[in-house]
Amino acid sequence: MKYKGKKIGVLMGGLSAERDISFRSGNACLNALIARGYNAVAIDAGRDLPFKLKDEGIEVAFIALHGRYGEDGTVQGLLEVMGISYTGSGTLASAIAINKAVTKDILISKGIRTPGFVSVTSVDDAKGLNIKLPVIVKPVKEGSTIGISVVSKLDELASALSEAFKFDALVIIEEFVKGREVTVSVLDGKPLAIVEVRPKSGFYDFHSKYTAGMTEYICPAEISSETDKACKDMALSVYKAIGCSGAARVDMIIDEEGPLTIEINTIPGMTETSLLPKAAACEGMTFEDLVERIVDGASLKG
Repeated sequence: MKYKGKKIGVLMGGLSAERDISFRSGNACLNALIARGYNAVAIDAGRDLPFKLKDEGIEVAFIALHGRYGEDGTVQGLLEVMGISYTGSGTLASAIAINKAVTKDILISKGIRTPGFVSVTSVDDAKGLNIKLPVIVKPVKEGSTIGISVVSKLDELASALSEAFKFDALVIIEEFVKGREVTVSVLDGKPLAIVEVRPKSGFYDFHSKYTAGMTEYICPAEISSETDKACKDMALSVYKAIGCSGAARVDMIIDEEGPLTIEINTIPGMTETSLLPKAAACEGMTFEDLVERIVDGASLKG
């Protein structure tokens, strides 16, 4: 509770395609902070953010932004320059983690299992590639499954790429791995209970993520103790390899050989259907406990 007497700005909204989800995360965190007696206010992180932070006299930033211009190191760099302590990972780790291609290159270099992939900058780049279907097509810097498609037929690839290129100039075509989907949240360097995700549609897309009742969540995940340990060890390895701090979430698929890392999120969702709060609850933490733990970790990363 070291920031109880400070003015906290909960940064939400922002400029990314995940603006609406960010408002849901941010308002939930803002309400939790106020309920715990903090002097907290909402800050819509637009291009006038530096002026808002100065005018409001913000001393600590609770970052509840998702996607670019919030989760990608840009806001973190601004806060470093302004000398305002902030939650989550620093500038470099944030910039790395939001880029799926760079993240996967680092994981591969560290011997951490991740699905195979290729990066493309245009629809034409994919012509002539030896692609084994099915694949997943993803914008390299978007979250919340925005712009993502599962491609099972070759004639679907061009339209999937066109959709992904609406959100990013770089797109990855990733090997589709069939298995159980789990997520491991890491809080201040400690893996939390594993959540298994079972979407009713069969694919954990935007609708499944943010519509109550569309996905079944099992926490702790119904996996063996050996697999549980392997997933938590991998999550911590990924967290350290990217250089994360505070709260992060590592999404995985478990196939016959064990877990593979899909991606890492340095500002996990904090909505009513989000996975980090579910994992924390499984560890005995209330939502307000979790938010207070996160704000306690706010700092300048240097």
